[in-house]
Amino acid sequence: MKKVGLFFGSFNPIHVGHLVIANHIAQSEFVDEVWFVVSPQNPFKEKKSLLADIHRLALVNEAIFENPKLKSSNIEFSMPKPSYTSDTLAYLMDKYPGTEFSLIMGEDNIKSFHKWKNYEVILKNHQILVFPRVGVDDELKAKSEILNHKQVHLLEDTPVMDISASFIRKQIKAGKSVAYLLTDKVEKYVEEMGFYK
Repeated sequence: MKKVGLFFGSFNPIHVGHLVIANHIAQSEFVDEVWFVVSPQNPFKEKKSLLADIHRLALVNEAIFENPKLKSSNIEFSMPKPSYTSDTLAYLMDKYPGTEFSLIMGEDNIKSFHKWKNYEVILKNHQILVFPRVGVDDELKAKSEILNHKQVHLLEDTPVMDISASFIRKQIKAGKSVAYLLTDKVEKYVEEMGFYK
């Protein structure tokens, strides 16, 4: 059975921090591949800085084209909005019956995980691969029941860079260089299209 880790996000834009995490997890015992699941724009929220779905997907493809263990997914583009992770997982399990899906998330998401739709069902059917985030309180981690669940694995050896897409967008808007924060192909695409200016 193929094992796939799902890395959900808006990827606006995808940056080297995302890629380092995905590449590290793709080489772990838990998964064979990592799929970047690009979240569609929520029609009820106007977000001027959010690129169109198709461009964010294209940027992911530009970033991962040389790595056979990393894939992109536009699965949520055609699903009802807002999209819930539990619905996406159910759809993927139905579409790919020979595949075992796990969720990849930052440990900062763990404290609100119990508020997710059908979170118990997610925990029952899927492993959760948690990567460290800068600034998450150790005491909070120790108290987290979710982190101690048998389906949840804290991948503490994952390299973490404190880079945010919002910082990159601000740099571009200010006319500053984002070299080394984006792959060359992503930086070229963003520059040629005049995004985030």
